[in-house]
Amino acid sequence: MLITIIAFIIILSLLVFVHEFGHFIVAKKTGMKIEEFGFGYPPRIWGKRIGETIYSINALPIGGFVKILGEELGESVAKEDEKKTFYSKPKKARTAVLLAGVLMNFFLAVIAFSIIYTQIGIPTMTDKVSIVGIAENSPAAEAGLELEDVIVAVDGQEIKDNESFIQLTDGKAGEEMLIEVGRGEEKLAFSIIPRKTPPEGEGPLGVVISQTEMKFYPFWEMPIRGSIEGFKEALVWTRLILEFVVGMVSRLFAGEVPRDIAGPVGIFQITGRAVESGYLTILQFLGILSVNLMVLNILPFPALDGGRLVFIGYEVVTGRKPKPSIERWINTVGMIALMLLLFLVTVNDVARIIETSGLLSRLAPLREFLPF
Repeated sequence: MLITIIAFIIILSLLVFVHEFGHFIVAKKTGMKIEEFGFGYPPRIWGKRIGETIYSINALPIGGFVKILGEELGESVAKEDEKKTFYSKPKKARTAVLLAGVLMNFFLAVIAFSIIYTQIGIPTMTDKVSIVGIAENSPAAEAGLELEDVIVAVDGQEIKDNESFIQLTDGKAGEEMLIEVGRGEEKLAFSIIPRKTPPEGEGPLGVVISQTEMKFYPFWEMPIRGSIEGFKEALVWTRLILEFVVGMVSRLFAGEVPRDIAGPVGIFQITGRAVESGYLTILQFLGILSVNLMVLNILPFPALDGGRLVFIGYEVVTGRKPKPSIERWINTVGMIALMLLLFLVTVNDVARIIETSGLLSRLAPLREFLPF
């Protein structure tokens, strides 16, 4: 439990701190005054002023924050600092500051996924179809097929890609078929009858197949190739999470309460399972959460970075800044709504954990190659 708590704090702190660091560094570069850049949340334990900024360590060790002068319209500031406030800067500068946080989260995800691929190898397409998963009590399991078997032929027809194997198997549903596989240096044959009506989520044979193998290159190439795959993986998760968010919003408008979302309690539970699985799984979890934080923050919702970008868009369209009181009121309502949603998700987490311990299985694996 103690290790899970430490891992949970480190993961959340890193996610939030990296996000806030993005805001901090771009705000500095664009000439905004940073009043405080803190690790953790107040009350403050230690702080030191360097130049215009207080750098602090705070009592609640989760995440961090950056306080930019004049983030709110109408905020009173000293005359000499008027040109250093957030809202005194051009729209491009403010947009860059708001986008910097989400881009840093994307960058963190790329780093996490890059390390994973550097360790497990680079996915490379081949002309071999391998078995990478077998369902319990399936025809494949009962026949004696094993993980990493290479499918050579079906009823004498050579197999070189997933599609041909799937077509042959589907066409033989309910009929006996002969599958030839390579297992190490051996060639073996198995007689199997594919199911006509397999369970949901399984095919006629109950196997997961892949044409991809994890290839290792010279050590000096692996970080570069791993980074390329890490970038691709971050893009894949961005698309998946965006699709999930769109689907969740659609269900909300349809009057359905989504259950496949996790709040702090659910994340803590998954962290414990990730710790048990090893550091690669922790890195995978970190990468997925970082992309998730990026997507959520860019949504056009009040109090989020995306919501503040909407106000900048309003300036572009109308040519004037919104009234401070209206922006403040909208952001306050948005924050209350977020807190309420967080409370509801936490209640849902607790109820789900009581009902089942299978929460982790709802989180998609790192495609086919890293069980999670």
